[in-house]
Amino acid sequence: LAGRRRCHPLTVLDDHSRFHIRLAACADERGTTVQAQLTAALQRYGLPERILADNGSPWGGGGDHPHTHLTAWLIRLGIGVLHGRPHHPQTQGKDERFHRTLQVELLGTRPRWCSLGELQDAFDAWREVYNFRRPHEAAGDRPPATRYTPSERVLPAVLPAIEYAPGDVVRQVHDRGRVKFRGRLVRVSHAFIGQPVALRAVDDGVWDVYFCHQRVGQADLREPPGEV
Repeated sequence: LAGRRRCHPLTVLDDHSRFHIRLAACADERGTTVQAQLTAALQRYGLPERILADNGSPWGGGGDHPHTHLTAWLIRLGIGVLHGRPHHPQTQGKDERFHRTLQVELLGTRPRWCSLGELQDAFDAWREVYNFRRPHEAAGDRPPATRYTPSERVLPAVLPAIEYAPGDVVRQVHDRGRVKFRGRLVRVSHAFIGQPVALRAVDDGVWDVYFCHQRVGQADLREPPGEV
């Protein structure tokens, strides 16, 4: 608790070095809140090759189509988005281990904070120790900062245009997250409504669906007529 509000800590961890990119005291878990925090982190540290996230909101949409407006934005930036297996938190074991350390060393030291601002100050001070002073076993008992290098890929001021290869079949994603293709309705994702996706043949009657650089689904036209 922070005052009369509940804090939702956003944690972003570098997989290789365990350097903590972002530790933010958020008032909610909305996509707009997380995107604003990620924007600040990407402006400072550059774009990663990939982000591994869980399946909860705002990272995952659930079901067979896990993408959201937040992950669509990340893909537009050229970042690969991976989701852990549902109900298997060990996929994000490094982040879960970080959460335990945060709980023991900071959050568990008192039951309540006066405000989100006070908690953010505490986060900032603790993150400085964690990254630059505290030895980490996975980093050879050295602080994570000794193994971390920011990305050279700069966050663009404007989202890059969506372009596909000449041989791709491009379709616009319409309402309910579907495209029309060869007389069929192909489910893609609500996350890409209004955006173009590409279909690429991989076998007789089987087509992979791509949004920008990332494969986001598959259409099997060998299935009975209807939605695929």
